[in-house]
Amino acid sequence: MTTSAKSFNLAAFTASIAGIEVITEASQVAKLSQDYHTFSPVLTPKLEGKIADIVVRPDNQDEVIQVAAACAKHKIPITVRGAGTGNYGQCVPLYGGVILDMTRMQSICWVKPGVARVQAGVKLAALDKKAREIGWEMRMAPSTYRTATIGGFIAGGSGGIGSIQYGLMADKGNLLALQVVTLEDEPRVIELRAEDVQKANHAWGINGIITEVEIPLGPAYPWAEVIVTFDEFMSAVKFGKALADSDGMIKKEIGVFAAPIPQYFTALRQYIPNGKHAALLIVAESSLELLPGLIREFNGEVTYSKSASETGKGAQLAEYTWNHTTLHARTADTSITYLQSIFPSDNLKTIEHMYNHFGAEVMMHLEFIRFKGGIANPALQLVRYTTEERLNEIIRYHEQHGVFIANPHSYFIEDGWKRAIDPEHLKFKLQVDPYGLMNPGKSKVLPFNP
Repeated sequence: MTTSAKSFNLAAFTASIAGIEVITEASQVAKLSQDYHTFSPVLTPKLEGKIADIVVRPDNQDEVIQVAAACAKHKIPITVRGAGTGNYGQCVPLYGGVILDMTRMQSICWVKPGVARVQAGVKLAALDKKAREIGWEMRMAPSTYRTATIGGFIAGGSGGIGSIQYGLMADKGNLLALQVVTLEDEPRVIELRAEDVQKANHAWGINGIITEVEIPLGPAYPWAEVIVTFDEFMSAVKFGKALADSDGMIKKEIGVFAAPIPQYFTALRQYIPNGKHAALLIVAESSLELLPGLIREFNGEVTYSKSASETGKGAQLAEYTWNHTTLHARTADTSITYLQSIFPSDNLKTIEHMYNHFGAEVMMHLEFIRFKGGIANPALQLVRYTTEERLNEIIRYHEQHGVFIANPHSYFIEDGWKRAIDPEHLKFKLQVDPYGLMNPGKSKVLPFNP
């Protein structure tokens, strides 16, 4: 049984990690104990006041090992943090203790054709920039790629921009190796490779402290950005599916947004008239020649286009997709929240039914990805929130119609994309965290008794 975070000897702990940066100033500790769970009106009150006692910022793996040993010795909960761009409270400490802020570990170990190895605190944009110097780039990234760290993305993310080409992070070949530090009396450094990476992938920091990541890269293309508008929502959806199904066309992002969502995109309003539905695209310049014919087939109209040489200037379409859509909407209206769903793209009738059934209460935002050898539609619908009871009714209605919901209004890992923790993950958890100190309380099957 572990001790309460409020009963440990803070002075003894800090003495045992002398020389490592610590933060104890209350407002800073509170800030670094939060993420974007405030997108959820359900999570916000549940996680209110959940604050660490101290933040520690290691510079290197040796310092991580030192902190891990100190936490194990004093039985102190530890929650690992990157940039804090997650949305479900992944890095919010439920039982206080230590926040391990990895953002100072920013070394790019090496970048080779097709593969890179970096420390966990490296920002995705920095890695992408470095890789492009030799003609390669990250395969996928969340819309928060400018600020998100690679360790945080592996621990809390699943895919994003680029997933239309490469699938999800959990797919074979998208993650090559993880180096993790255990939380034992004598911490070990373990290299997970091949299938073993799944023991710590998307595990919210409960299965070891990720210190290094090795990922494959994709060929760097000159990417063009295009906005296409439609009078009919389902025309936009069918266009997105047709583009997604065109395997010979190289694309990085296909996002479809029902009106009035585009009106929340302040910098793009001039390109998307009121009442129009929009598709935001990132497509390789070599595939642009085929795009106009596809657009005409579905009665769309190009209202915005930037070549690869222009995309570094002004608005970046990637930052209006995935969960950045929710961010833009909430900037205008904080009563808006969201859902995370997966619609099979071979069942457009369900998409159409949900669009018509809920109307303006649940605004449809679809992304297109490769999933299990085909195309699927993760949906990050915007919801006009009224009550938790009504939100749960909306979730149940989707599930009753065969739509998978990864509930963003729960901080339990089992309520997300995985829905369960693999027995092998539990076995690994017991090996690397025998005292149950890593991000405790985030799993229904791993109770924490402070």
